Amino acid sequence: MSETPIILRPIGRVKSPVKDTPKPEHDWRGIVSEIIIEPRLAAGLKGLDKYSHILVIYWADRATDPADMAFSVRYKGNPEYPMVGVFASRSPYRPNPLCQKVARLLKLKRNNLKVEGLDALDGTPVLDIKPYIPGYDSAEGATSPQWDK
Repeated sequence: MSETPIILRPIGRVKSPVKDTPKPEHDWRGIVSEIIIEPRLAAGLKGLDKYSHILVIYWADRATDPADMAFSVRYKGNPEYPMVGVFASRSPYRPNPLCQKVARLLKLKRNNLKVEGLDALDGTPVLDIKPYIPGYDSAEGATSPQWDK
């Protein structure tokens, strides 16, 4: 497999009250943050306010220390859960710290999106935003292990 470089450029940044990496069990559901999109890209947000939720794709830029990356992890760091491979987890410490999260869109004004539930730290680079479409983005009959409930 060749290592062709991939160049990604942020379309914006997260403005969040969460400044440092919280403990794994941290609940992001009530966290309200903003995504500030590059002004030159604001026209691309037209119509997004018609959706209740969005998919935010971002780069976990502070989870890139190779010393923190392990190929086997415990889900949410819980010692009661089994060890699983990093690709069977949502750990941000991975070969490419690319993350995605469904967030509730509270408000869209010009190039500023106010969202709830985004699990990204203040200053995190945002790579893309897509509307969350219930029938398209949720898999019928999807399952997960009992410990992931």
